[in-house]
Amino acid sequence: MISNEKHEPSNEFPHRFEGLQLLLGTLRGTSGCPWDKEQTSESLIPPMLEECYELFDAIEESNPPNIMEELGDVLFHLAFQMHIGSELNQFSDSELFKYTIDKYVRRHPHVFDGQKTETREELIENWETIKRAEKKGMSKSALDGIPSGLPALVYATAVQKRAERTGFDWDHITEIKAKVIEELDEMELAQNHAERKEEFGDLLFTLVNIARKMEIDPEQSLRFANRKFSRRFSEMEEISKKRGLDFSETTLLEKDSLWNEVKRMETHEK
Repeated sequence: MISNEKHEPSNEFPHRFEGLQLLLGTLRGTSGCPWDKEQTSESLIPPMLEECYELFDAIEESNPPNIMEELGDVLFHLAFQMHIGSELNQFSDSELFKYTIDKYVRRHPHVFDGQKTETREELIENWETIKRAEKKGMSKSALDGIPSGLPALVYATAVQKRAERTGFDWDHITEIKAKVIEELDEMELAQNHAERKEEFGDLLFTLVNIARKMEIDPEQSLRFANRKFSRRFSEMEEISKKRGLDFSETTLLEKDSLWNEVKRMETHEK
């Protein structure tokens, strides 16, 4: 006979980080979950990356319940990685926390050592100076250490910031704007698809330079644009449905009219 009584497993684990660690010990234990037991640090990368992006969405949408849920999922994955590292004797929890705390104390001398800083720029420069000292002898290039698996716009931003610190950078944003026009012209003059693809990449890279100079996160900015387009497109479809129209059968002129109508509605709501 199956009992209808609800089991509350969360009561078995403290509601703090140690509870997550105990939970993972159970899931990876002899009587645990087959899926959890077979996971490795590498196999967990795709779902962890997905959870990070779901957290970004929740934060950008200012949705507290979703932020809590997605933050919990990311926290679970971090605890999972720590658990596997401990299982393999790669590091202990205390070693990880000590290393992390020591590093961030060391990189905040203006907080812990009484070092005086006047501007945000000084803070950033001090951070980079300390970081370079820590990595001395470990890197052959100023670009070493940037993860190759980053989203392309994020990677381009990171590369450009590293180059900027060496003095290899545009003097003024107007020079970059001129470069955008140049890249557009070169893309138009390309002789084949391979050349057009290369020139389009150069154009995107140049646009990232503009974003960096204006202190805009291009990845986040594009996510906002994607979300805005998706919202407006869905609203166009909904309006068409309410009017008894098949959206896919409407003309481009009618679609443009719907798009402008949705934009006016957004403006009015603001």
